[in-house]
Amino acid sequence: MFLRSALTGIGSSPVSRRGILQIGALGTSGPCLAQLLQAESATGLRNSRKAIINIHLDGGPPHLDTIDPKPEAPVEIRGEFDTISTSLPGVHVTELLPKIASIAEKFVLIRSLTGSAGAHDAFQCQSGYAAKDLESLGGRPAVGCVVSRLHGRSDDPAPAFIDLMQGRPQVRNSARPGFLGPSAQPFRPDISGLFRRVLEPGMQNELRRLGQDHSISLTLNPRLTAGRIDDRQALLASLDRLRRDADRSGMMEAMDQFGRQAVGILLSGALARALDLSTEDPQVLQRYTASSSSSGRQSTTSEGPDSIRKFLLARRLIEAGVRYVSVSISDFDTHSDNFPRMRNLLPIVDHGLHALVTDLEERGMLNDVTIVVWGEFGRTPRIDPKSGGRHHWPQAGPALLAGGGLKTGQVIGSTDRLGDDVTSRPVTYKDVFATLYRCLGIDARTVTLPDPQGRPQFLLDDGQPLSEV
Repeated sequence: MFLRSALTGIGSSPVSRRGILQIGALGTSGPCLAQLLQAESATGLRNSRKAIINIHLDGGPPHLDTIDPKPEAPVEIRGEFDTISTSLPGVHVTELLPKIASIAEKFVLIRSLTGSAGAHDAFQCQSGYAAKDLESLGGRPAVGCVVSRLHGRSDDPAPAFIDLMQGRPQVRNSARPGFLGPSAQPFRPDISGLFRRVLEPGMQNELRRLGQDHSISLTLNPRLTAGRIDDRQALLASLDRLRRDADRSGMMEAMDQFGRQAVGILLSGALARALDLSTEDPQVLQRYTASSSSSGRQSTTSEGPDSIRKFLLARRLIEAGVRYVSVSISDFDTHSDNFPRMRNLLPIVDHGLHALVTDLEERGMLNDVTIVVWGEFGRTPRIDPKSGGRHHWPQAGPALLAGGGLKTGQVIGSTDRLGDDVTSRPVTYKDVFATLYRCLGIDARTVTLPDPQGRPQFLLDDGQPLSEV
């Protein structure tokens, strides 16, 4: 059983840092924290401290209602929203994104994302691949898992990859390690105590099947001192001496190293503190809280104004040493009532992205942290006259990039006058990931990792970094 992680005990009330902050979900036969940390020993590029925040707009954001409006199209295409100017001359977005419009020079607006597999999960937004690719070998790994393998170090204060996606450690497992195996599984904290979000029936069924009570503490019990841990480590070392003497591969020494990092994480408490928003400046918390919408309608499966504090968690985790953080905002699956739901949800995303980008910039982190914002596909240009919804549209979708030293302040690609098809500069998911890898100093078309049969697999078998950025 794969190791998953859970963070419990976090809520609106103050949390004891030494008592109830928890992370790390284990199956009954799952590996321990020390074993998981094997994924974080470096195998190559280790000198960079670049990082990625991958923001998934769960359900598929409507491109016509976000960054690719069609004001000249018929009303059954363009919809209810007006367009507004941005800080980029001649570039317009929907009226629901005024904060992004005000700092559009800090974004790359991709209007031609194509090649969607059409799957209603985040796997392609995590890996660049369809779920069936290399399925017989375990599947392709999520990019965060690759980053763990390539960039992680055994003396890092935090895991290289933390997945905050759906906020529950065992639901909608899109960030999978694939052929890299369970040691590359991300930490998946349970942050459901922070952000109220009703899961869709399918996700609720996943949670019931997989269970919930799998947490281990990531802070020391007050009665367990560092000295006692050292004594236990010494005892284990003495018991393992015979095996270590007989081991000529160095594996026992490596396990000792990973065990030391596990202890180091417990002793430092850096990861636990990063996940404890009760320690954050109240003014910063307010900055990451959107205003309550006076119009529109919040779906039962959509998140509220405080959901963008996930972006704050991502920033804090990167400050603690995490290299790749994935988060999600739900629910963009607007088969019905698209416009009232977008009036509620898009201002939340708009506020959150503005807060994240400007906060990172003020802290001097924006050039080192690359942000990608996207979904699994766009949504139909034509509005369903019966439901008022927009349905799945794999042919074209939107994406945003920011930070990472990219050449921002530009639009890439376009769709036709109705938003049906990409007409210029098609951009694939693998192109975006090739760009993200490059931001980390990795050439995804030349770097390989061995699959379970020992054959080298390129990180990407297709796609090129966006030359414009």
